[in-house]
Amino acid sequence: MAIEIRAGVFDDLFAQVAEIAQAKAKTSLTAVAIVAERQAKINVSTGSHKYGTKTPAHPGAGPSVISGTLRRSITHTPTIPTGAGFSAMVGAAPGFYPPYPHHSRGGGPPKRTMSSHYGYYQETGLRNGSTYPWLQPACKWALGTPATRLFSDAFAGGWPSL
Repeated sequence: MAIEIRAGVFDDLFAQVAEIAQAKAKTSLTAVAIVAERQAKINVSTGSHKYGTKTPAHPGAGPSVISGTLRRSITHTPTIPTGAGFSAMVGAAPGFYPPYPHHSRGGGPPKRTMSSHYGYYQETGLRNGSTYPWLQPACKWALGTPATRLFSDAFAGGWPSL
């Protein structure tokens, strides 16, 4: 039996496919951001120690927990449309401070460092040159097998037909 394809059928079909694809892409990217967030929280938990004592973490691995403020501050943004697709960010949210002050080098009054700054210093390097990366490894891992699986599962079915 022959199917007659009327004018506009493909336009309508492609519009439906585009709408479904955008919804699936947004949902999948949100899931990848959540996976990266969870892994980052694991990465900032390399042992624990009290403030002012030697860290059990080794340079090149994630930092250890002192108060848990950095771990609590890790979050992701909502997935939003951009010119080319969608965007979501993962990292330490500003506004979280540890419960203890640290002493400044210049002998000034003790101050507290916001966890987003502390996380950045851990990731990119401390004064002594040591790095304790936690976010980049989490994002690299999340964009590997988990992202592939999440996007493959999302785009496997549920498409309109003629």
